[in-house]
Amino acid sequence: MKLAQRIAFGYFKTKFNTLGAISPRKAAEAAFTLFCTPYHGKPKRKAPAIFNDATKLEFIFDFLTIRGFHWQAKHPTHKKILICHGFDSCCYKFDAYIPLLLEKGFDVFAFDAPGHGISDGKTINALLYSKLIHALENHYGPFYGIMAHSLGGLAVSLTLEHMANNEPKKVVLIAPATETTSAVDNFFRYIPLLPKVQQAFHQFIFEINHTPTEWYSVTRAIQNMHSKVLWLHDKYDAVCAYEDTKAARKLHLANVQFLTTQNLGHSNIYRQPEIQEAIIDFFSNDDFNVKNISLKEDKYEWM
Repeated sequence: MKLAQRIAFGYFKTKFNTLGAISPRKAAEAAFTLFCTPYHGKPKRKAPAIFNDATKLEFIFDFLTIRGFHWQAKHPTHKKILICHGFDSCCYKFDAYIPLLLEKGFDVFAFDAPGHGISDGKTINALLYSKLIHALENHYGPFYGIMAHSLGGLAVSLTLEHMANNEPKKVVLIAPATETTSAVDNFFRYIPLLPKVQQAFHQFIFEINHTPTEWYSVTRAIQNMHSKVLWLHDKYDAVCAYEDTKAARKLHLANVQFLTTQNLGHSNIYRQPEIQEAIIDFFSNDDFNVKNISLKEDKYEWM
């Protein structure tokens, strides 16, 4: 851990626990705001060249301007794909997928979530992101397929289980934030809070949607989804632990395929040409089973 990080964590620990001695509730609210704030803010990033070819989109959501992009295929299949980035990320990072999807005749949509990229706002949480995806479905859908990374994967799962028509889609979950309880535990590990502040933190989460922290779970939500799901996760993911996928894998759901990788980590996993090929094949073929994809190395395992 870098010195600047240690100093920052020490500062917040002192701040929240000092406030917590007076008001656990106020300390919990302040800690939750930090929990939902991207680490790097919204740094200015140069748009990859393909974004200059897109139609720029924006609409108002939750009093924020959400900005995104739309690419139209030259030989359209009239099927739309939505790309959802993860926490502390942006849609620019998925530029490699856009020409591959366009080549297969898909229209492609990608938006920056609140607090990320070129959209407004400073914070994001799974429920807000889920509501945004629902709004995108209503504004620009219906989407034939959705590809989502990290927090985006959790948000998509929460969205699809509660969609009114629960239309079956093709969904790719890349290293999803499987269990929010784990994310909160990691947050408390870096910024230890007084037990009464931790309790108030979980109570604050409950009051947002009248659901406990453990409700924000891909494992729970995926059991209520009718979509065909390709779930990719690395055994050594240091951000969204592979161990959290164990319960979901044990369900052996007929509509879910797992592809486990090794030594690709949390973000590098979606940058691999073999993974990109598998994802494009999943979206392109009516056959749900994509195990016929030739993965060149032994670091891939179908489940």
